[in-house]
Amino acid sequence: MRLATVSHADRTTAAVLIDDVWRALPATDLSAFLAAQGVARAAGLAGAALDGAVPVLPLPAPAKVICCGLNYADHIRETGRELPSFPTLFAKYADTLTGPADDVVLPPGLQVDWEAELAVVVGATLRHADPDTARAGIAGYTVANDISVRDWQYRTLQWFQGKAWDGSCPVGPVVVTPDEIDPAAGLDVVCRVNGEEVQRDSTRTLVFDSAQLLAYISTFTVLRPGDLVLTGTPGGVGTAREPQRFLADGDVVETAIAGIGALRNTVRLKG
Repeated sequence: MRLATVSHADRTTAAVLIDDVWRALPATDLSAFLAAQGVARAAGLAGAALDGAVPVLPLPAPAKVICCGLNYADHIRETGRELPSFPTLFAKYADTLTGPADDVVLPPGLQVDWEAELAVVVGATLRHADPDTARAGIAGYTVANDISVRDWQYRTLQWFQGKAWDGSCPVGPVVVTPDEIDPAAGLDVVCRVNGEEVQRDSTRTLVFDSAQLLAYISTFTVLRPGDLVLTGTPGGVGTAREPQRFLADGDVVETAIAGIGALRNTVRLKG
């Protein structure tokens, strides 16, 4: 099943895709729908067809956005680190998120880098969950790009200030439920800049899979329906290249995950 927040007739609504037609769900967006109804009821609550609906940011109001860094073995190696015993976590705000086709607008003069990622959407309240409980509590999966401001990220040992710029993290276009895709079986994660492939790996090689991450996080903070967990990026980021490479004004970043879909965002660096 595919779920989204769509724009239709100058408003947004949660929607479910049935027979290639978006049908309205009883909420203004998918964040509100998951909090109130849960993913299991989506098909039964489908309403009118939404001709011309366009997917936008699927989860505009997650209470928590938690990200895992250093979770693909090749990316860990390119940073010169050892494989971790525990996930490396940091948080974002909902203000960081933007839509699947939106421009990423940042000030000029920054070292802006790409990070294609699988994102996990929480579908149940999880607290002290084991991996099996966490897996059962996954609403679905979507695509994200944790676009990072490297010169700010590495000002200190804490990454937060390079990871939480408003409107810098595209997400979408849809949320696909676990009955349709299984990241543990391997989904290709690909990033292209101006058509050039710069990242490619399989979710099969994640050090900590989706269920492990949700279980670990739920040990110290409760996760609720609509929360978002980003699972980390593969190797190939610009800051690890020789010479380093960063995004320029007008660059087009495409982020795709097999079985889910693709983001296409233009970088705008302006004052």
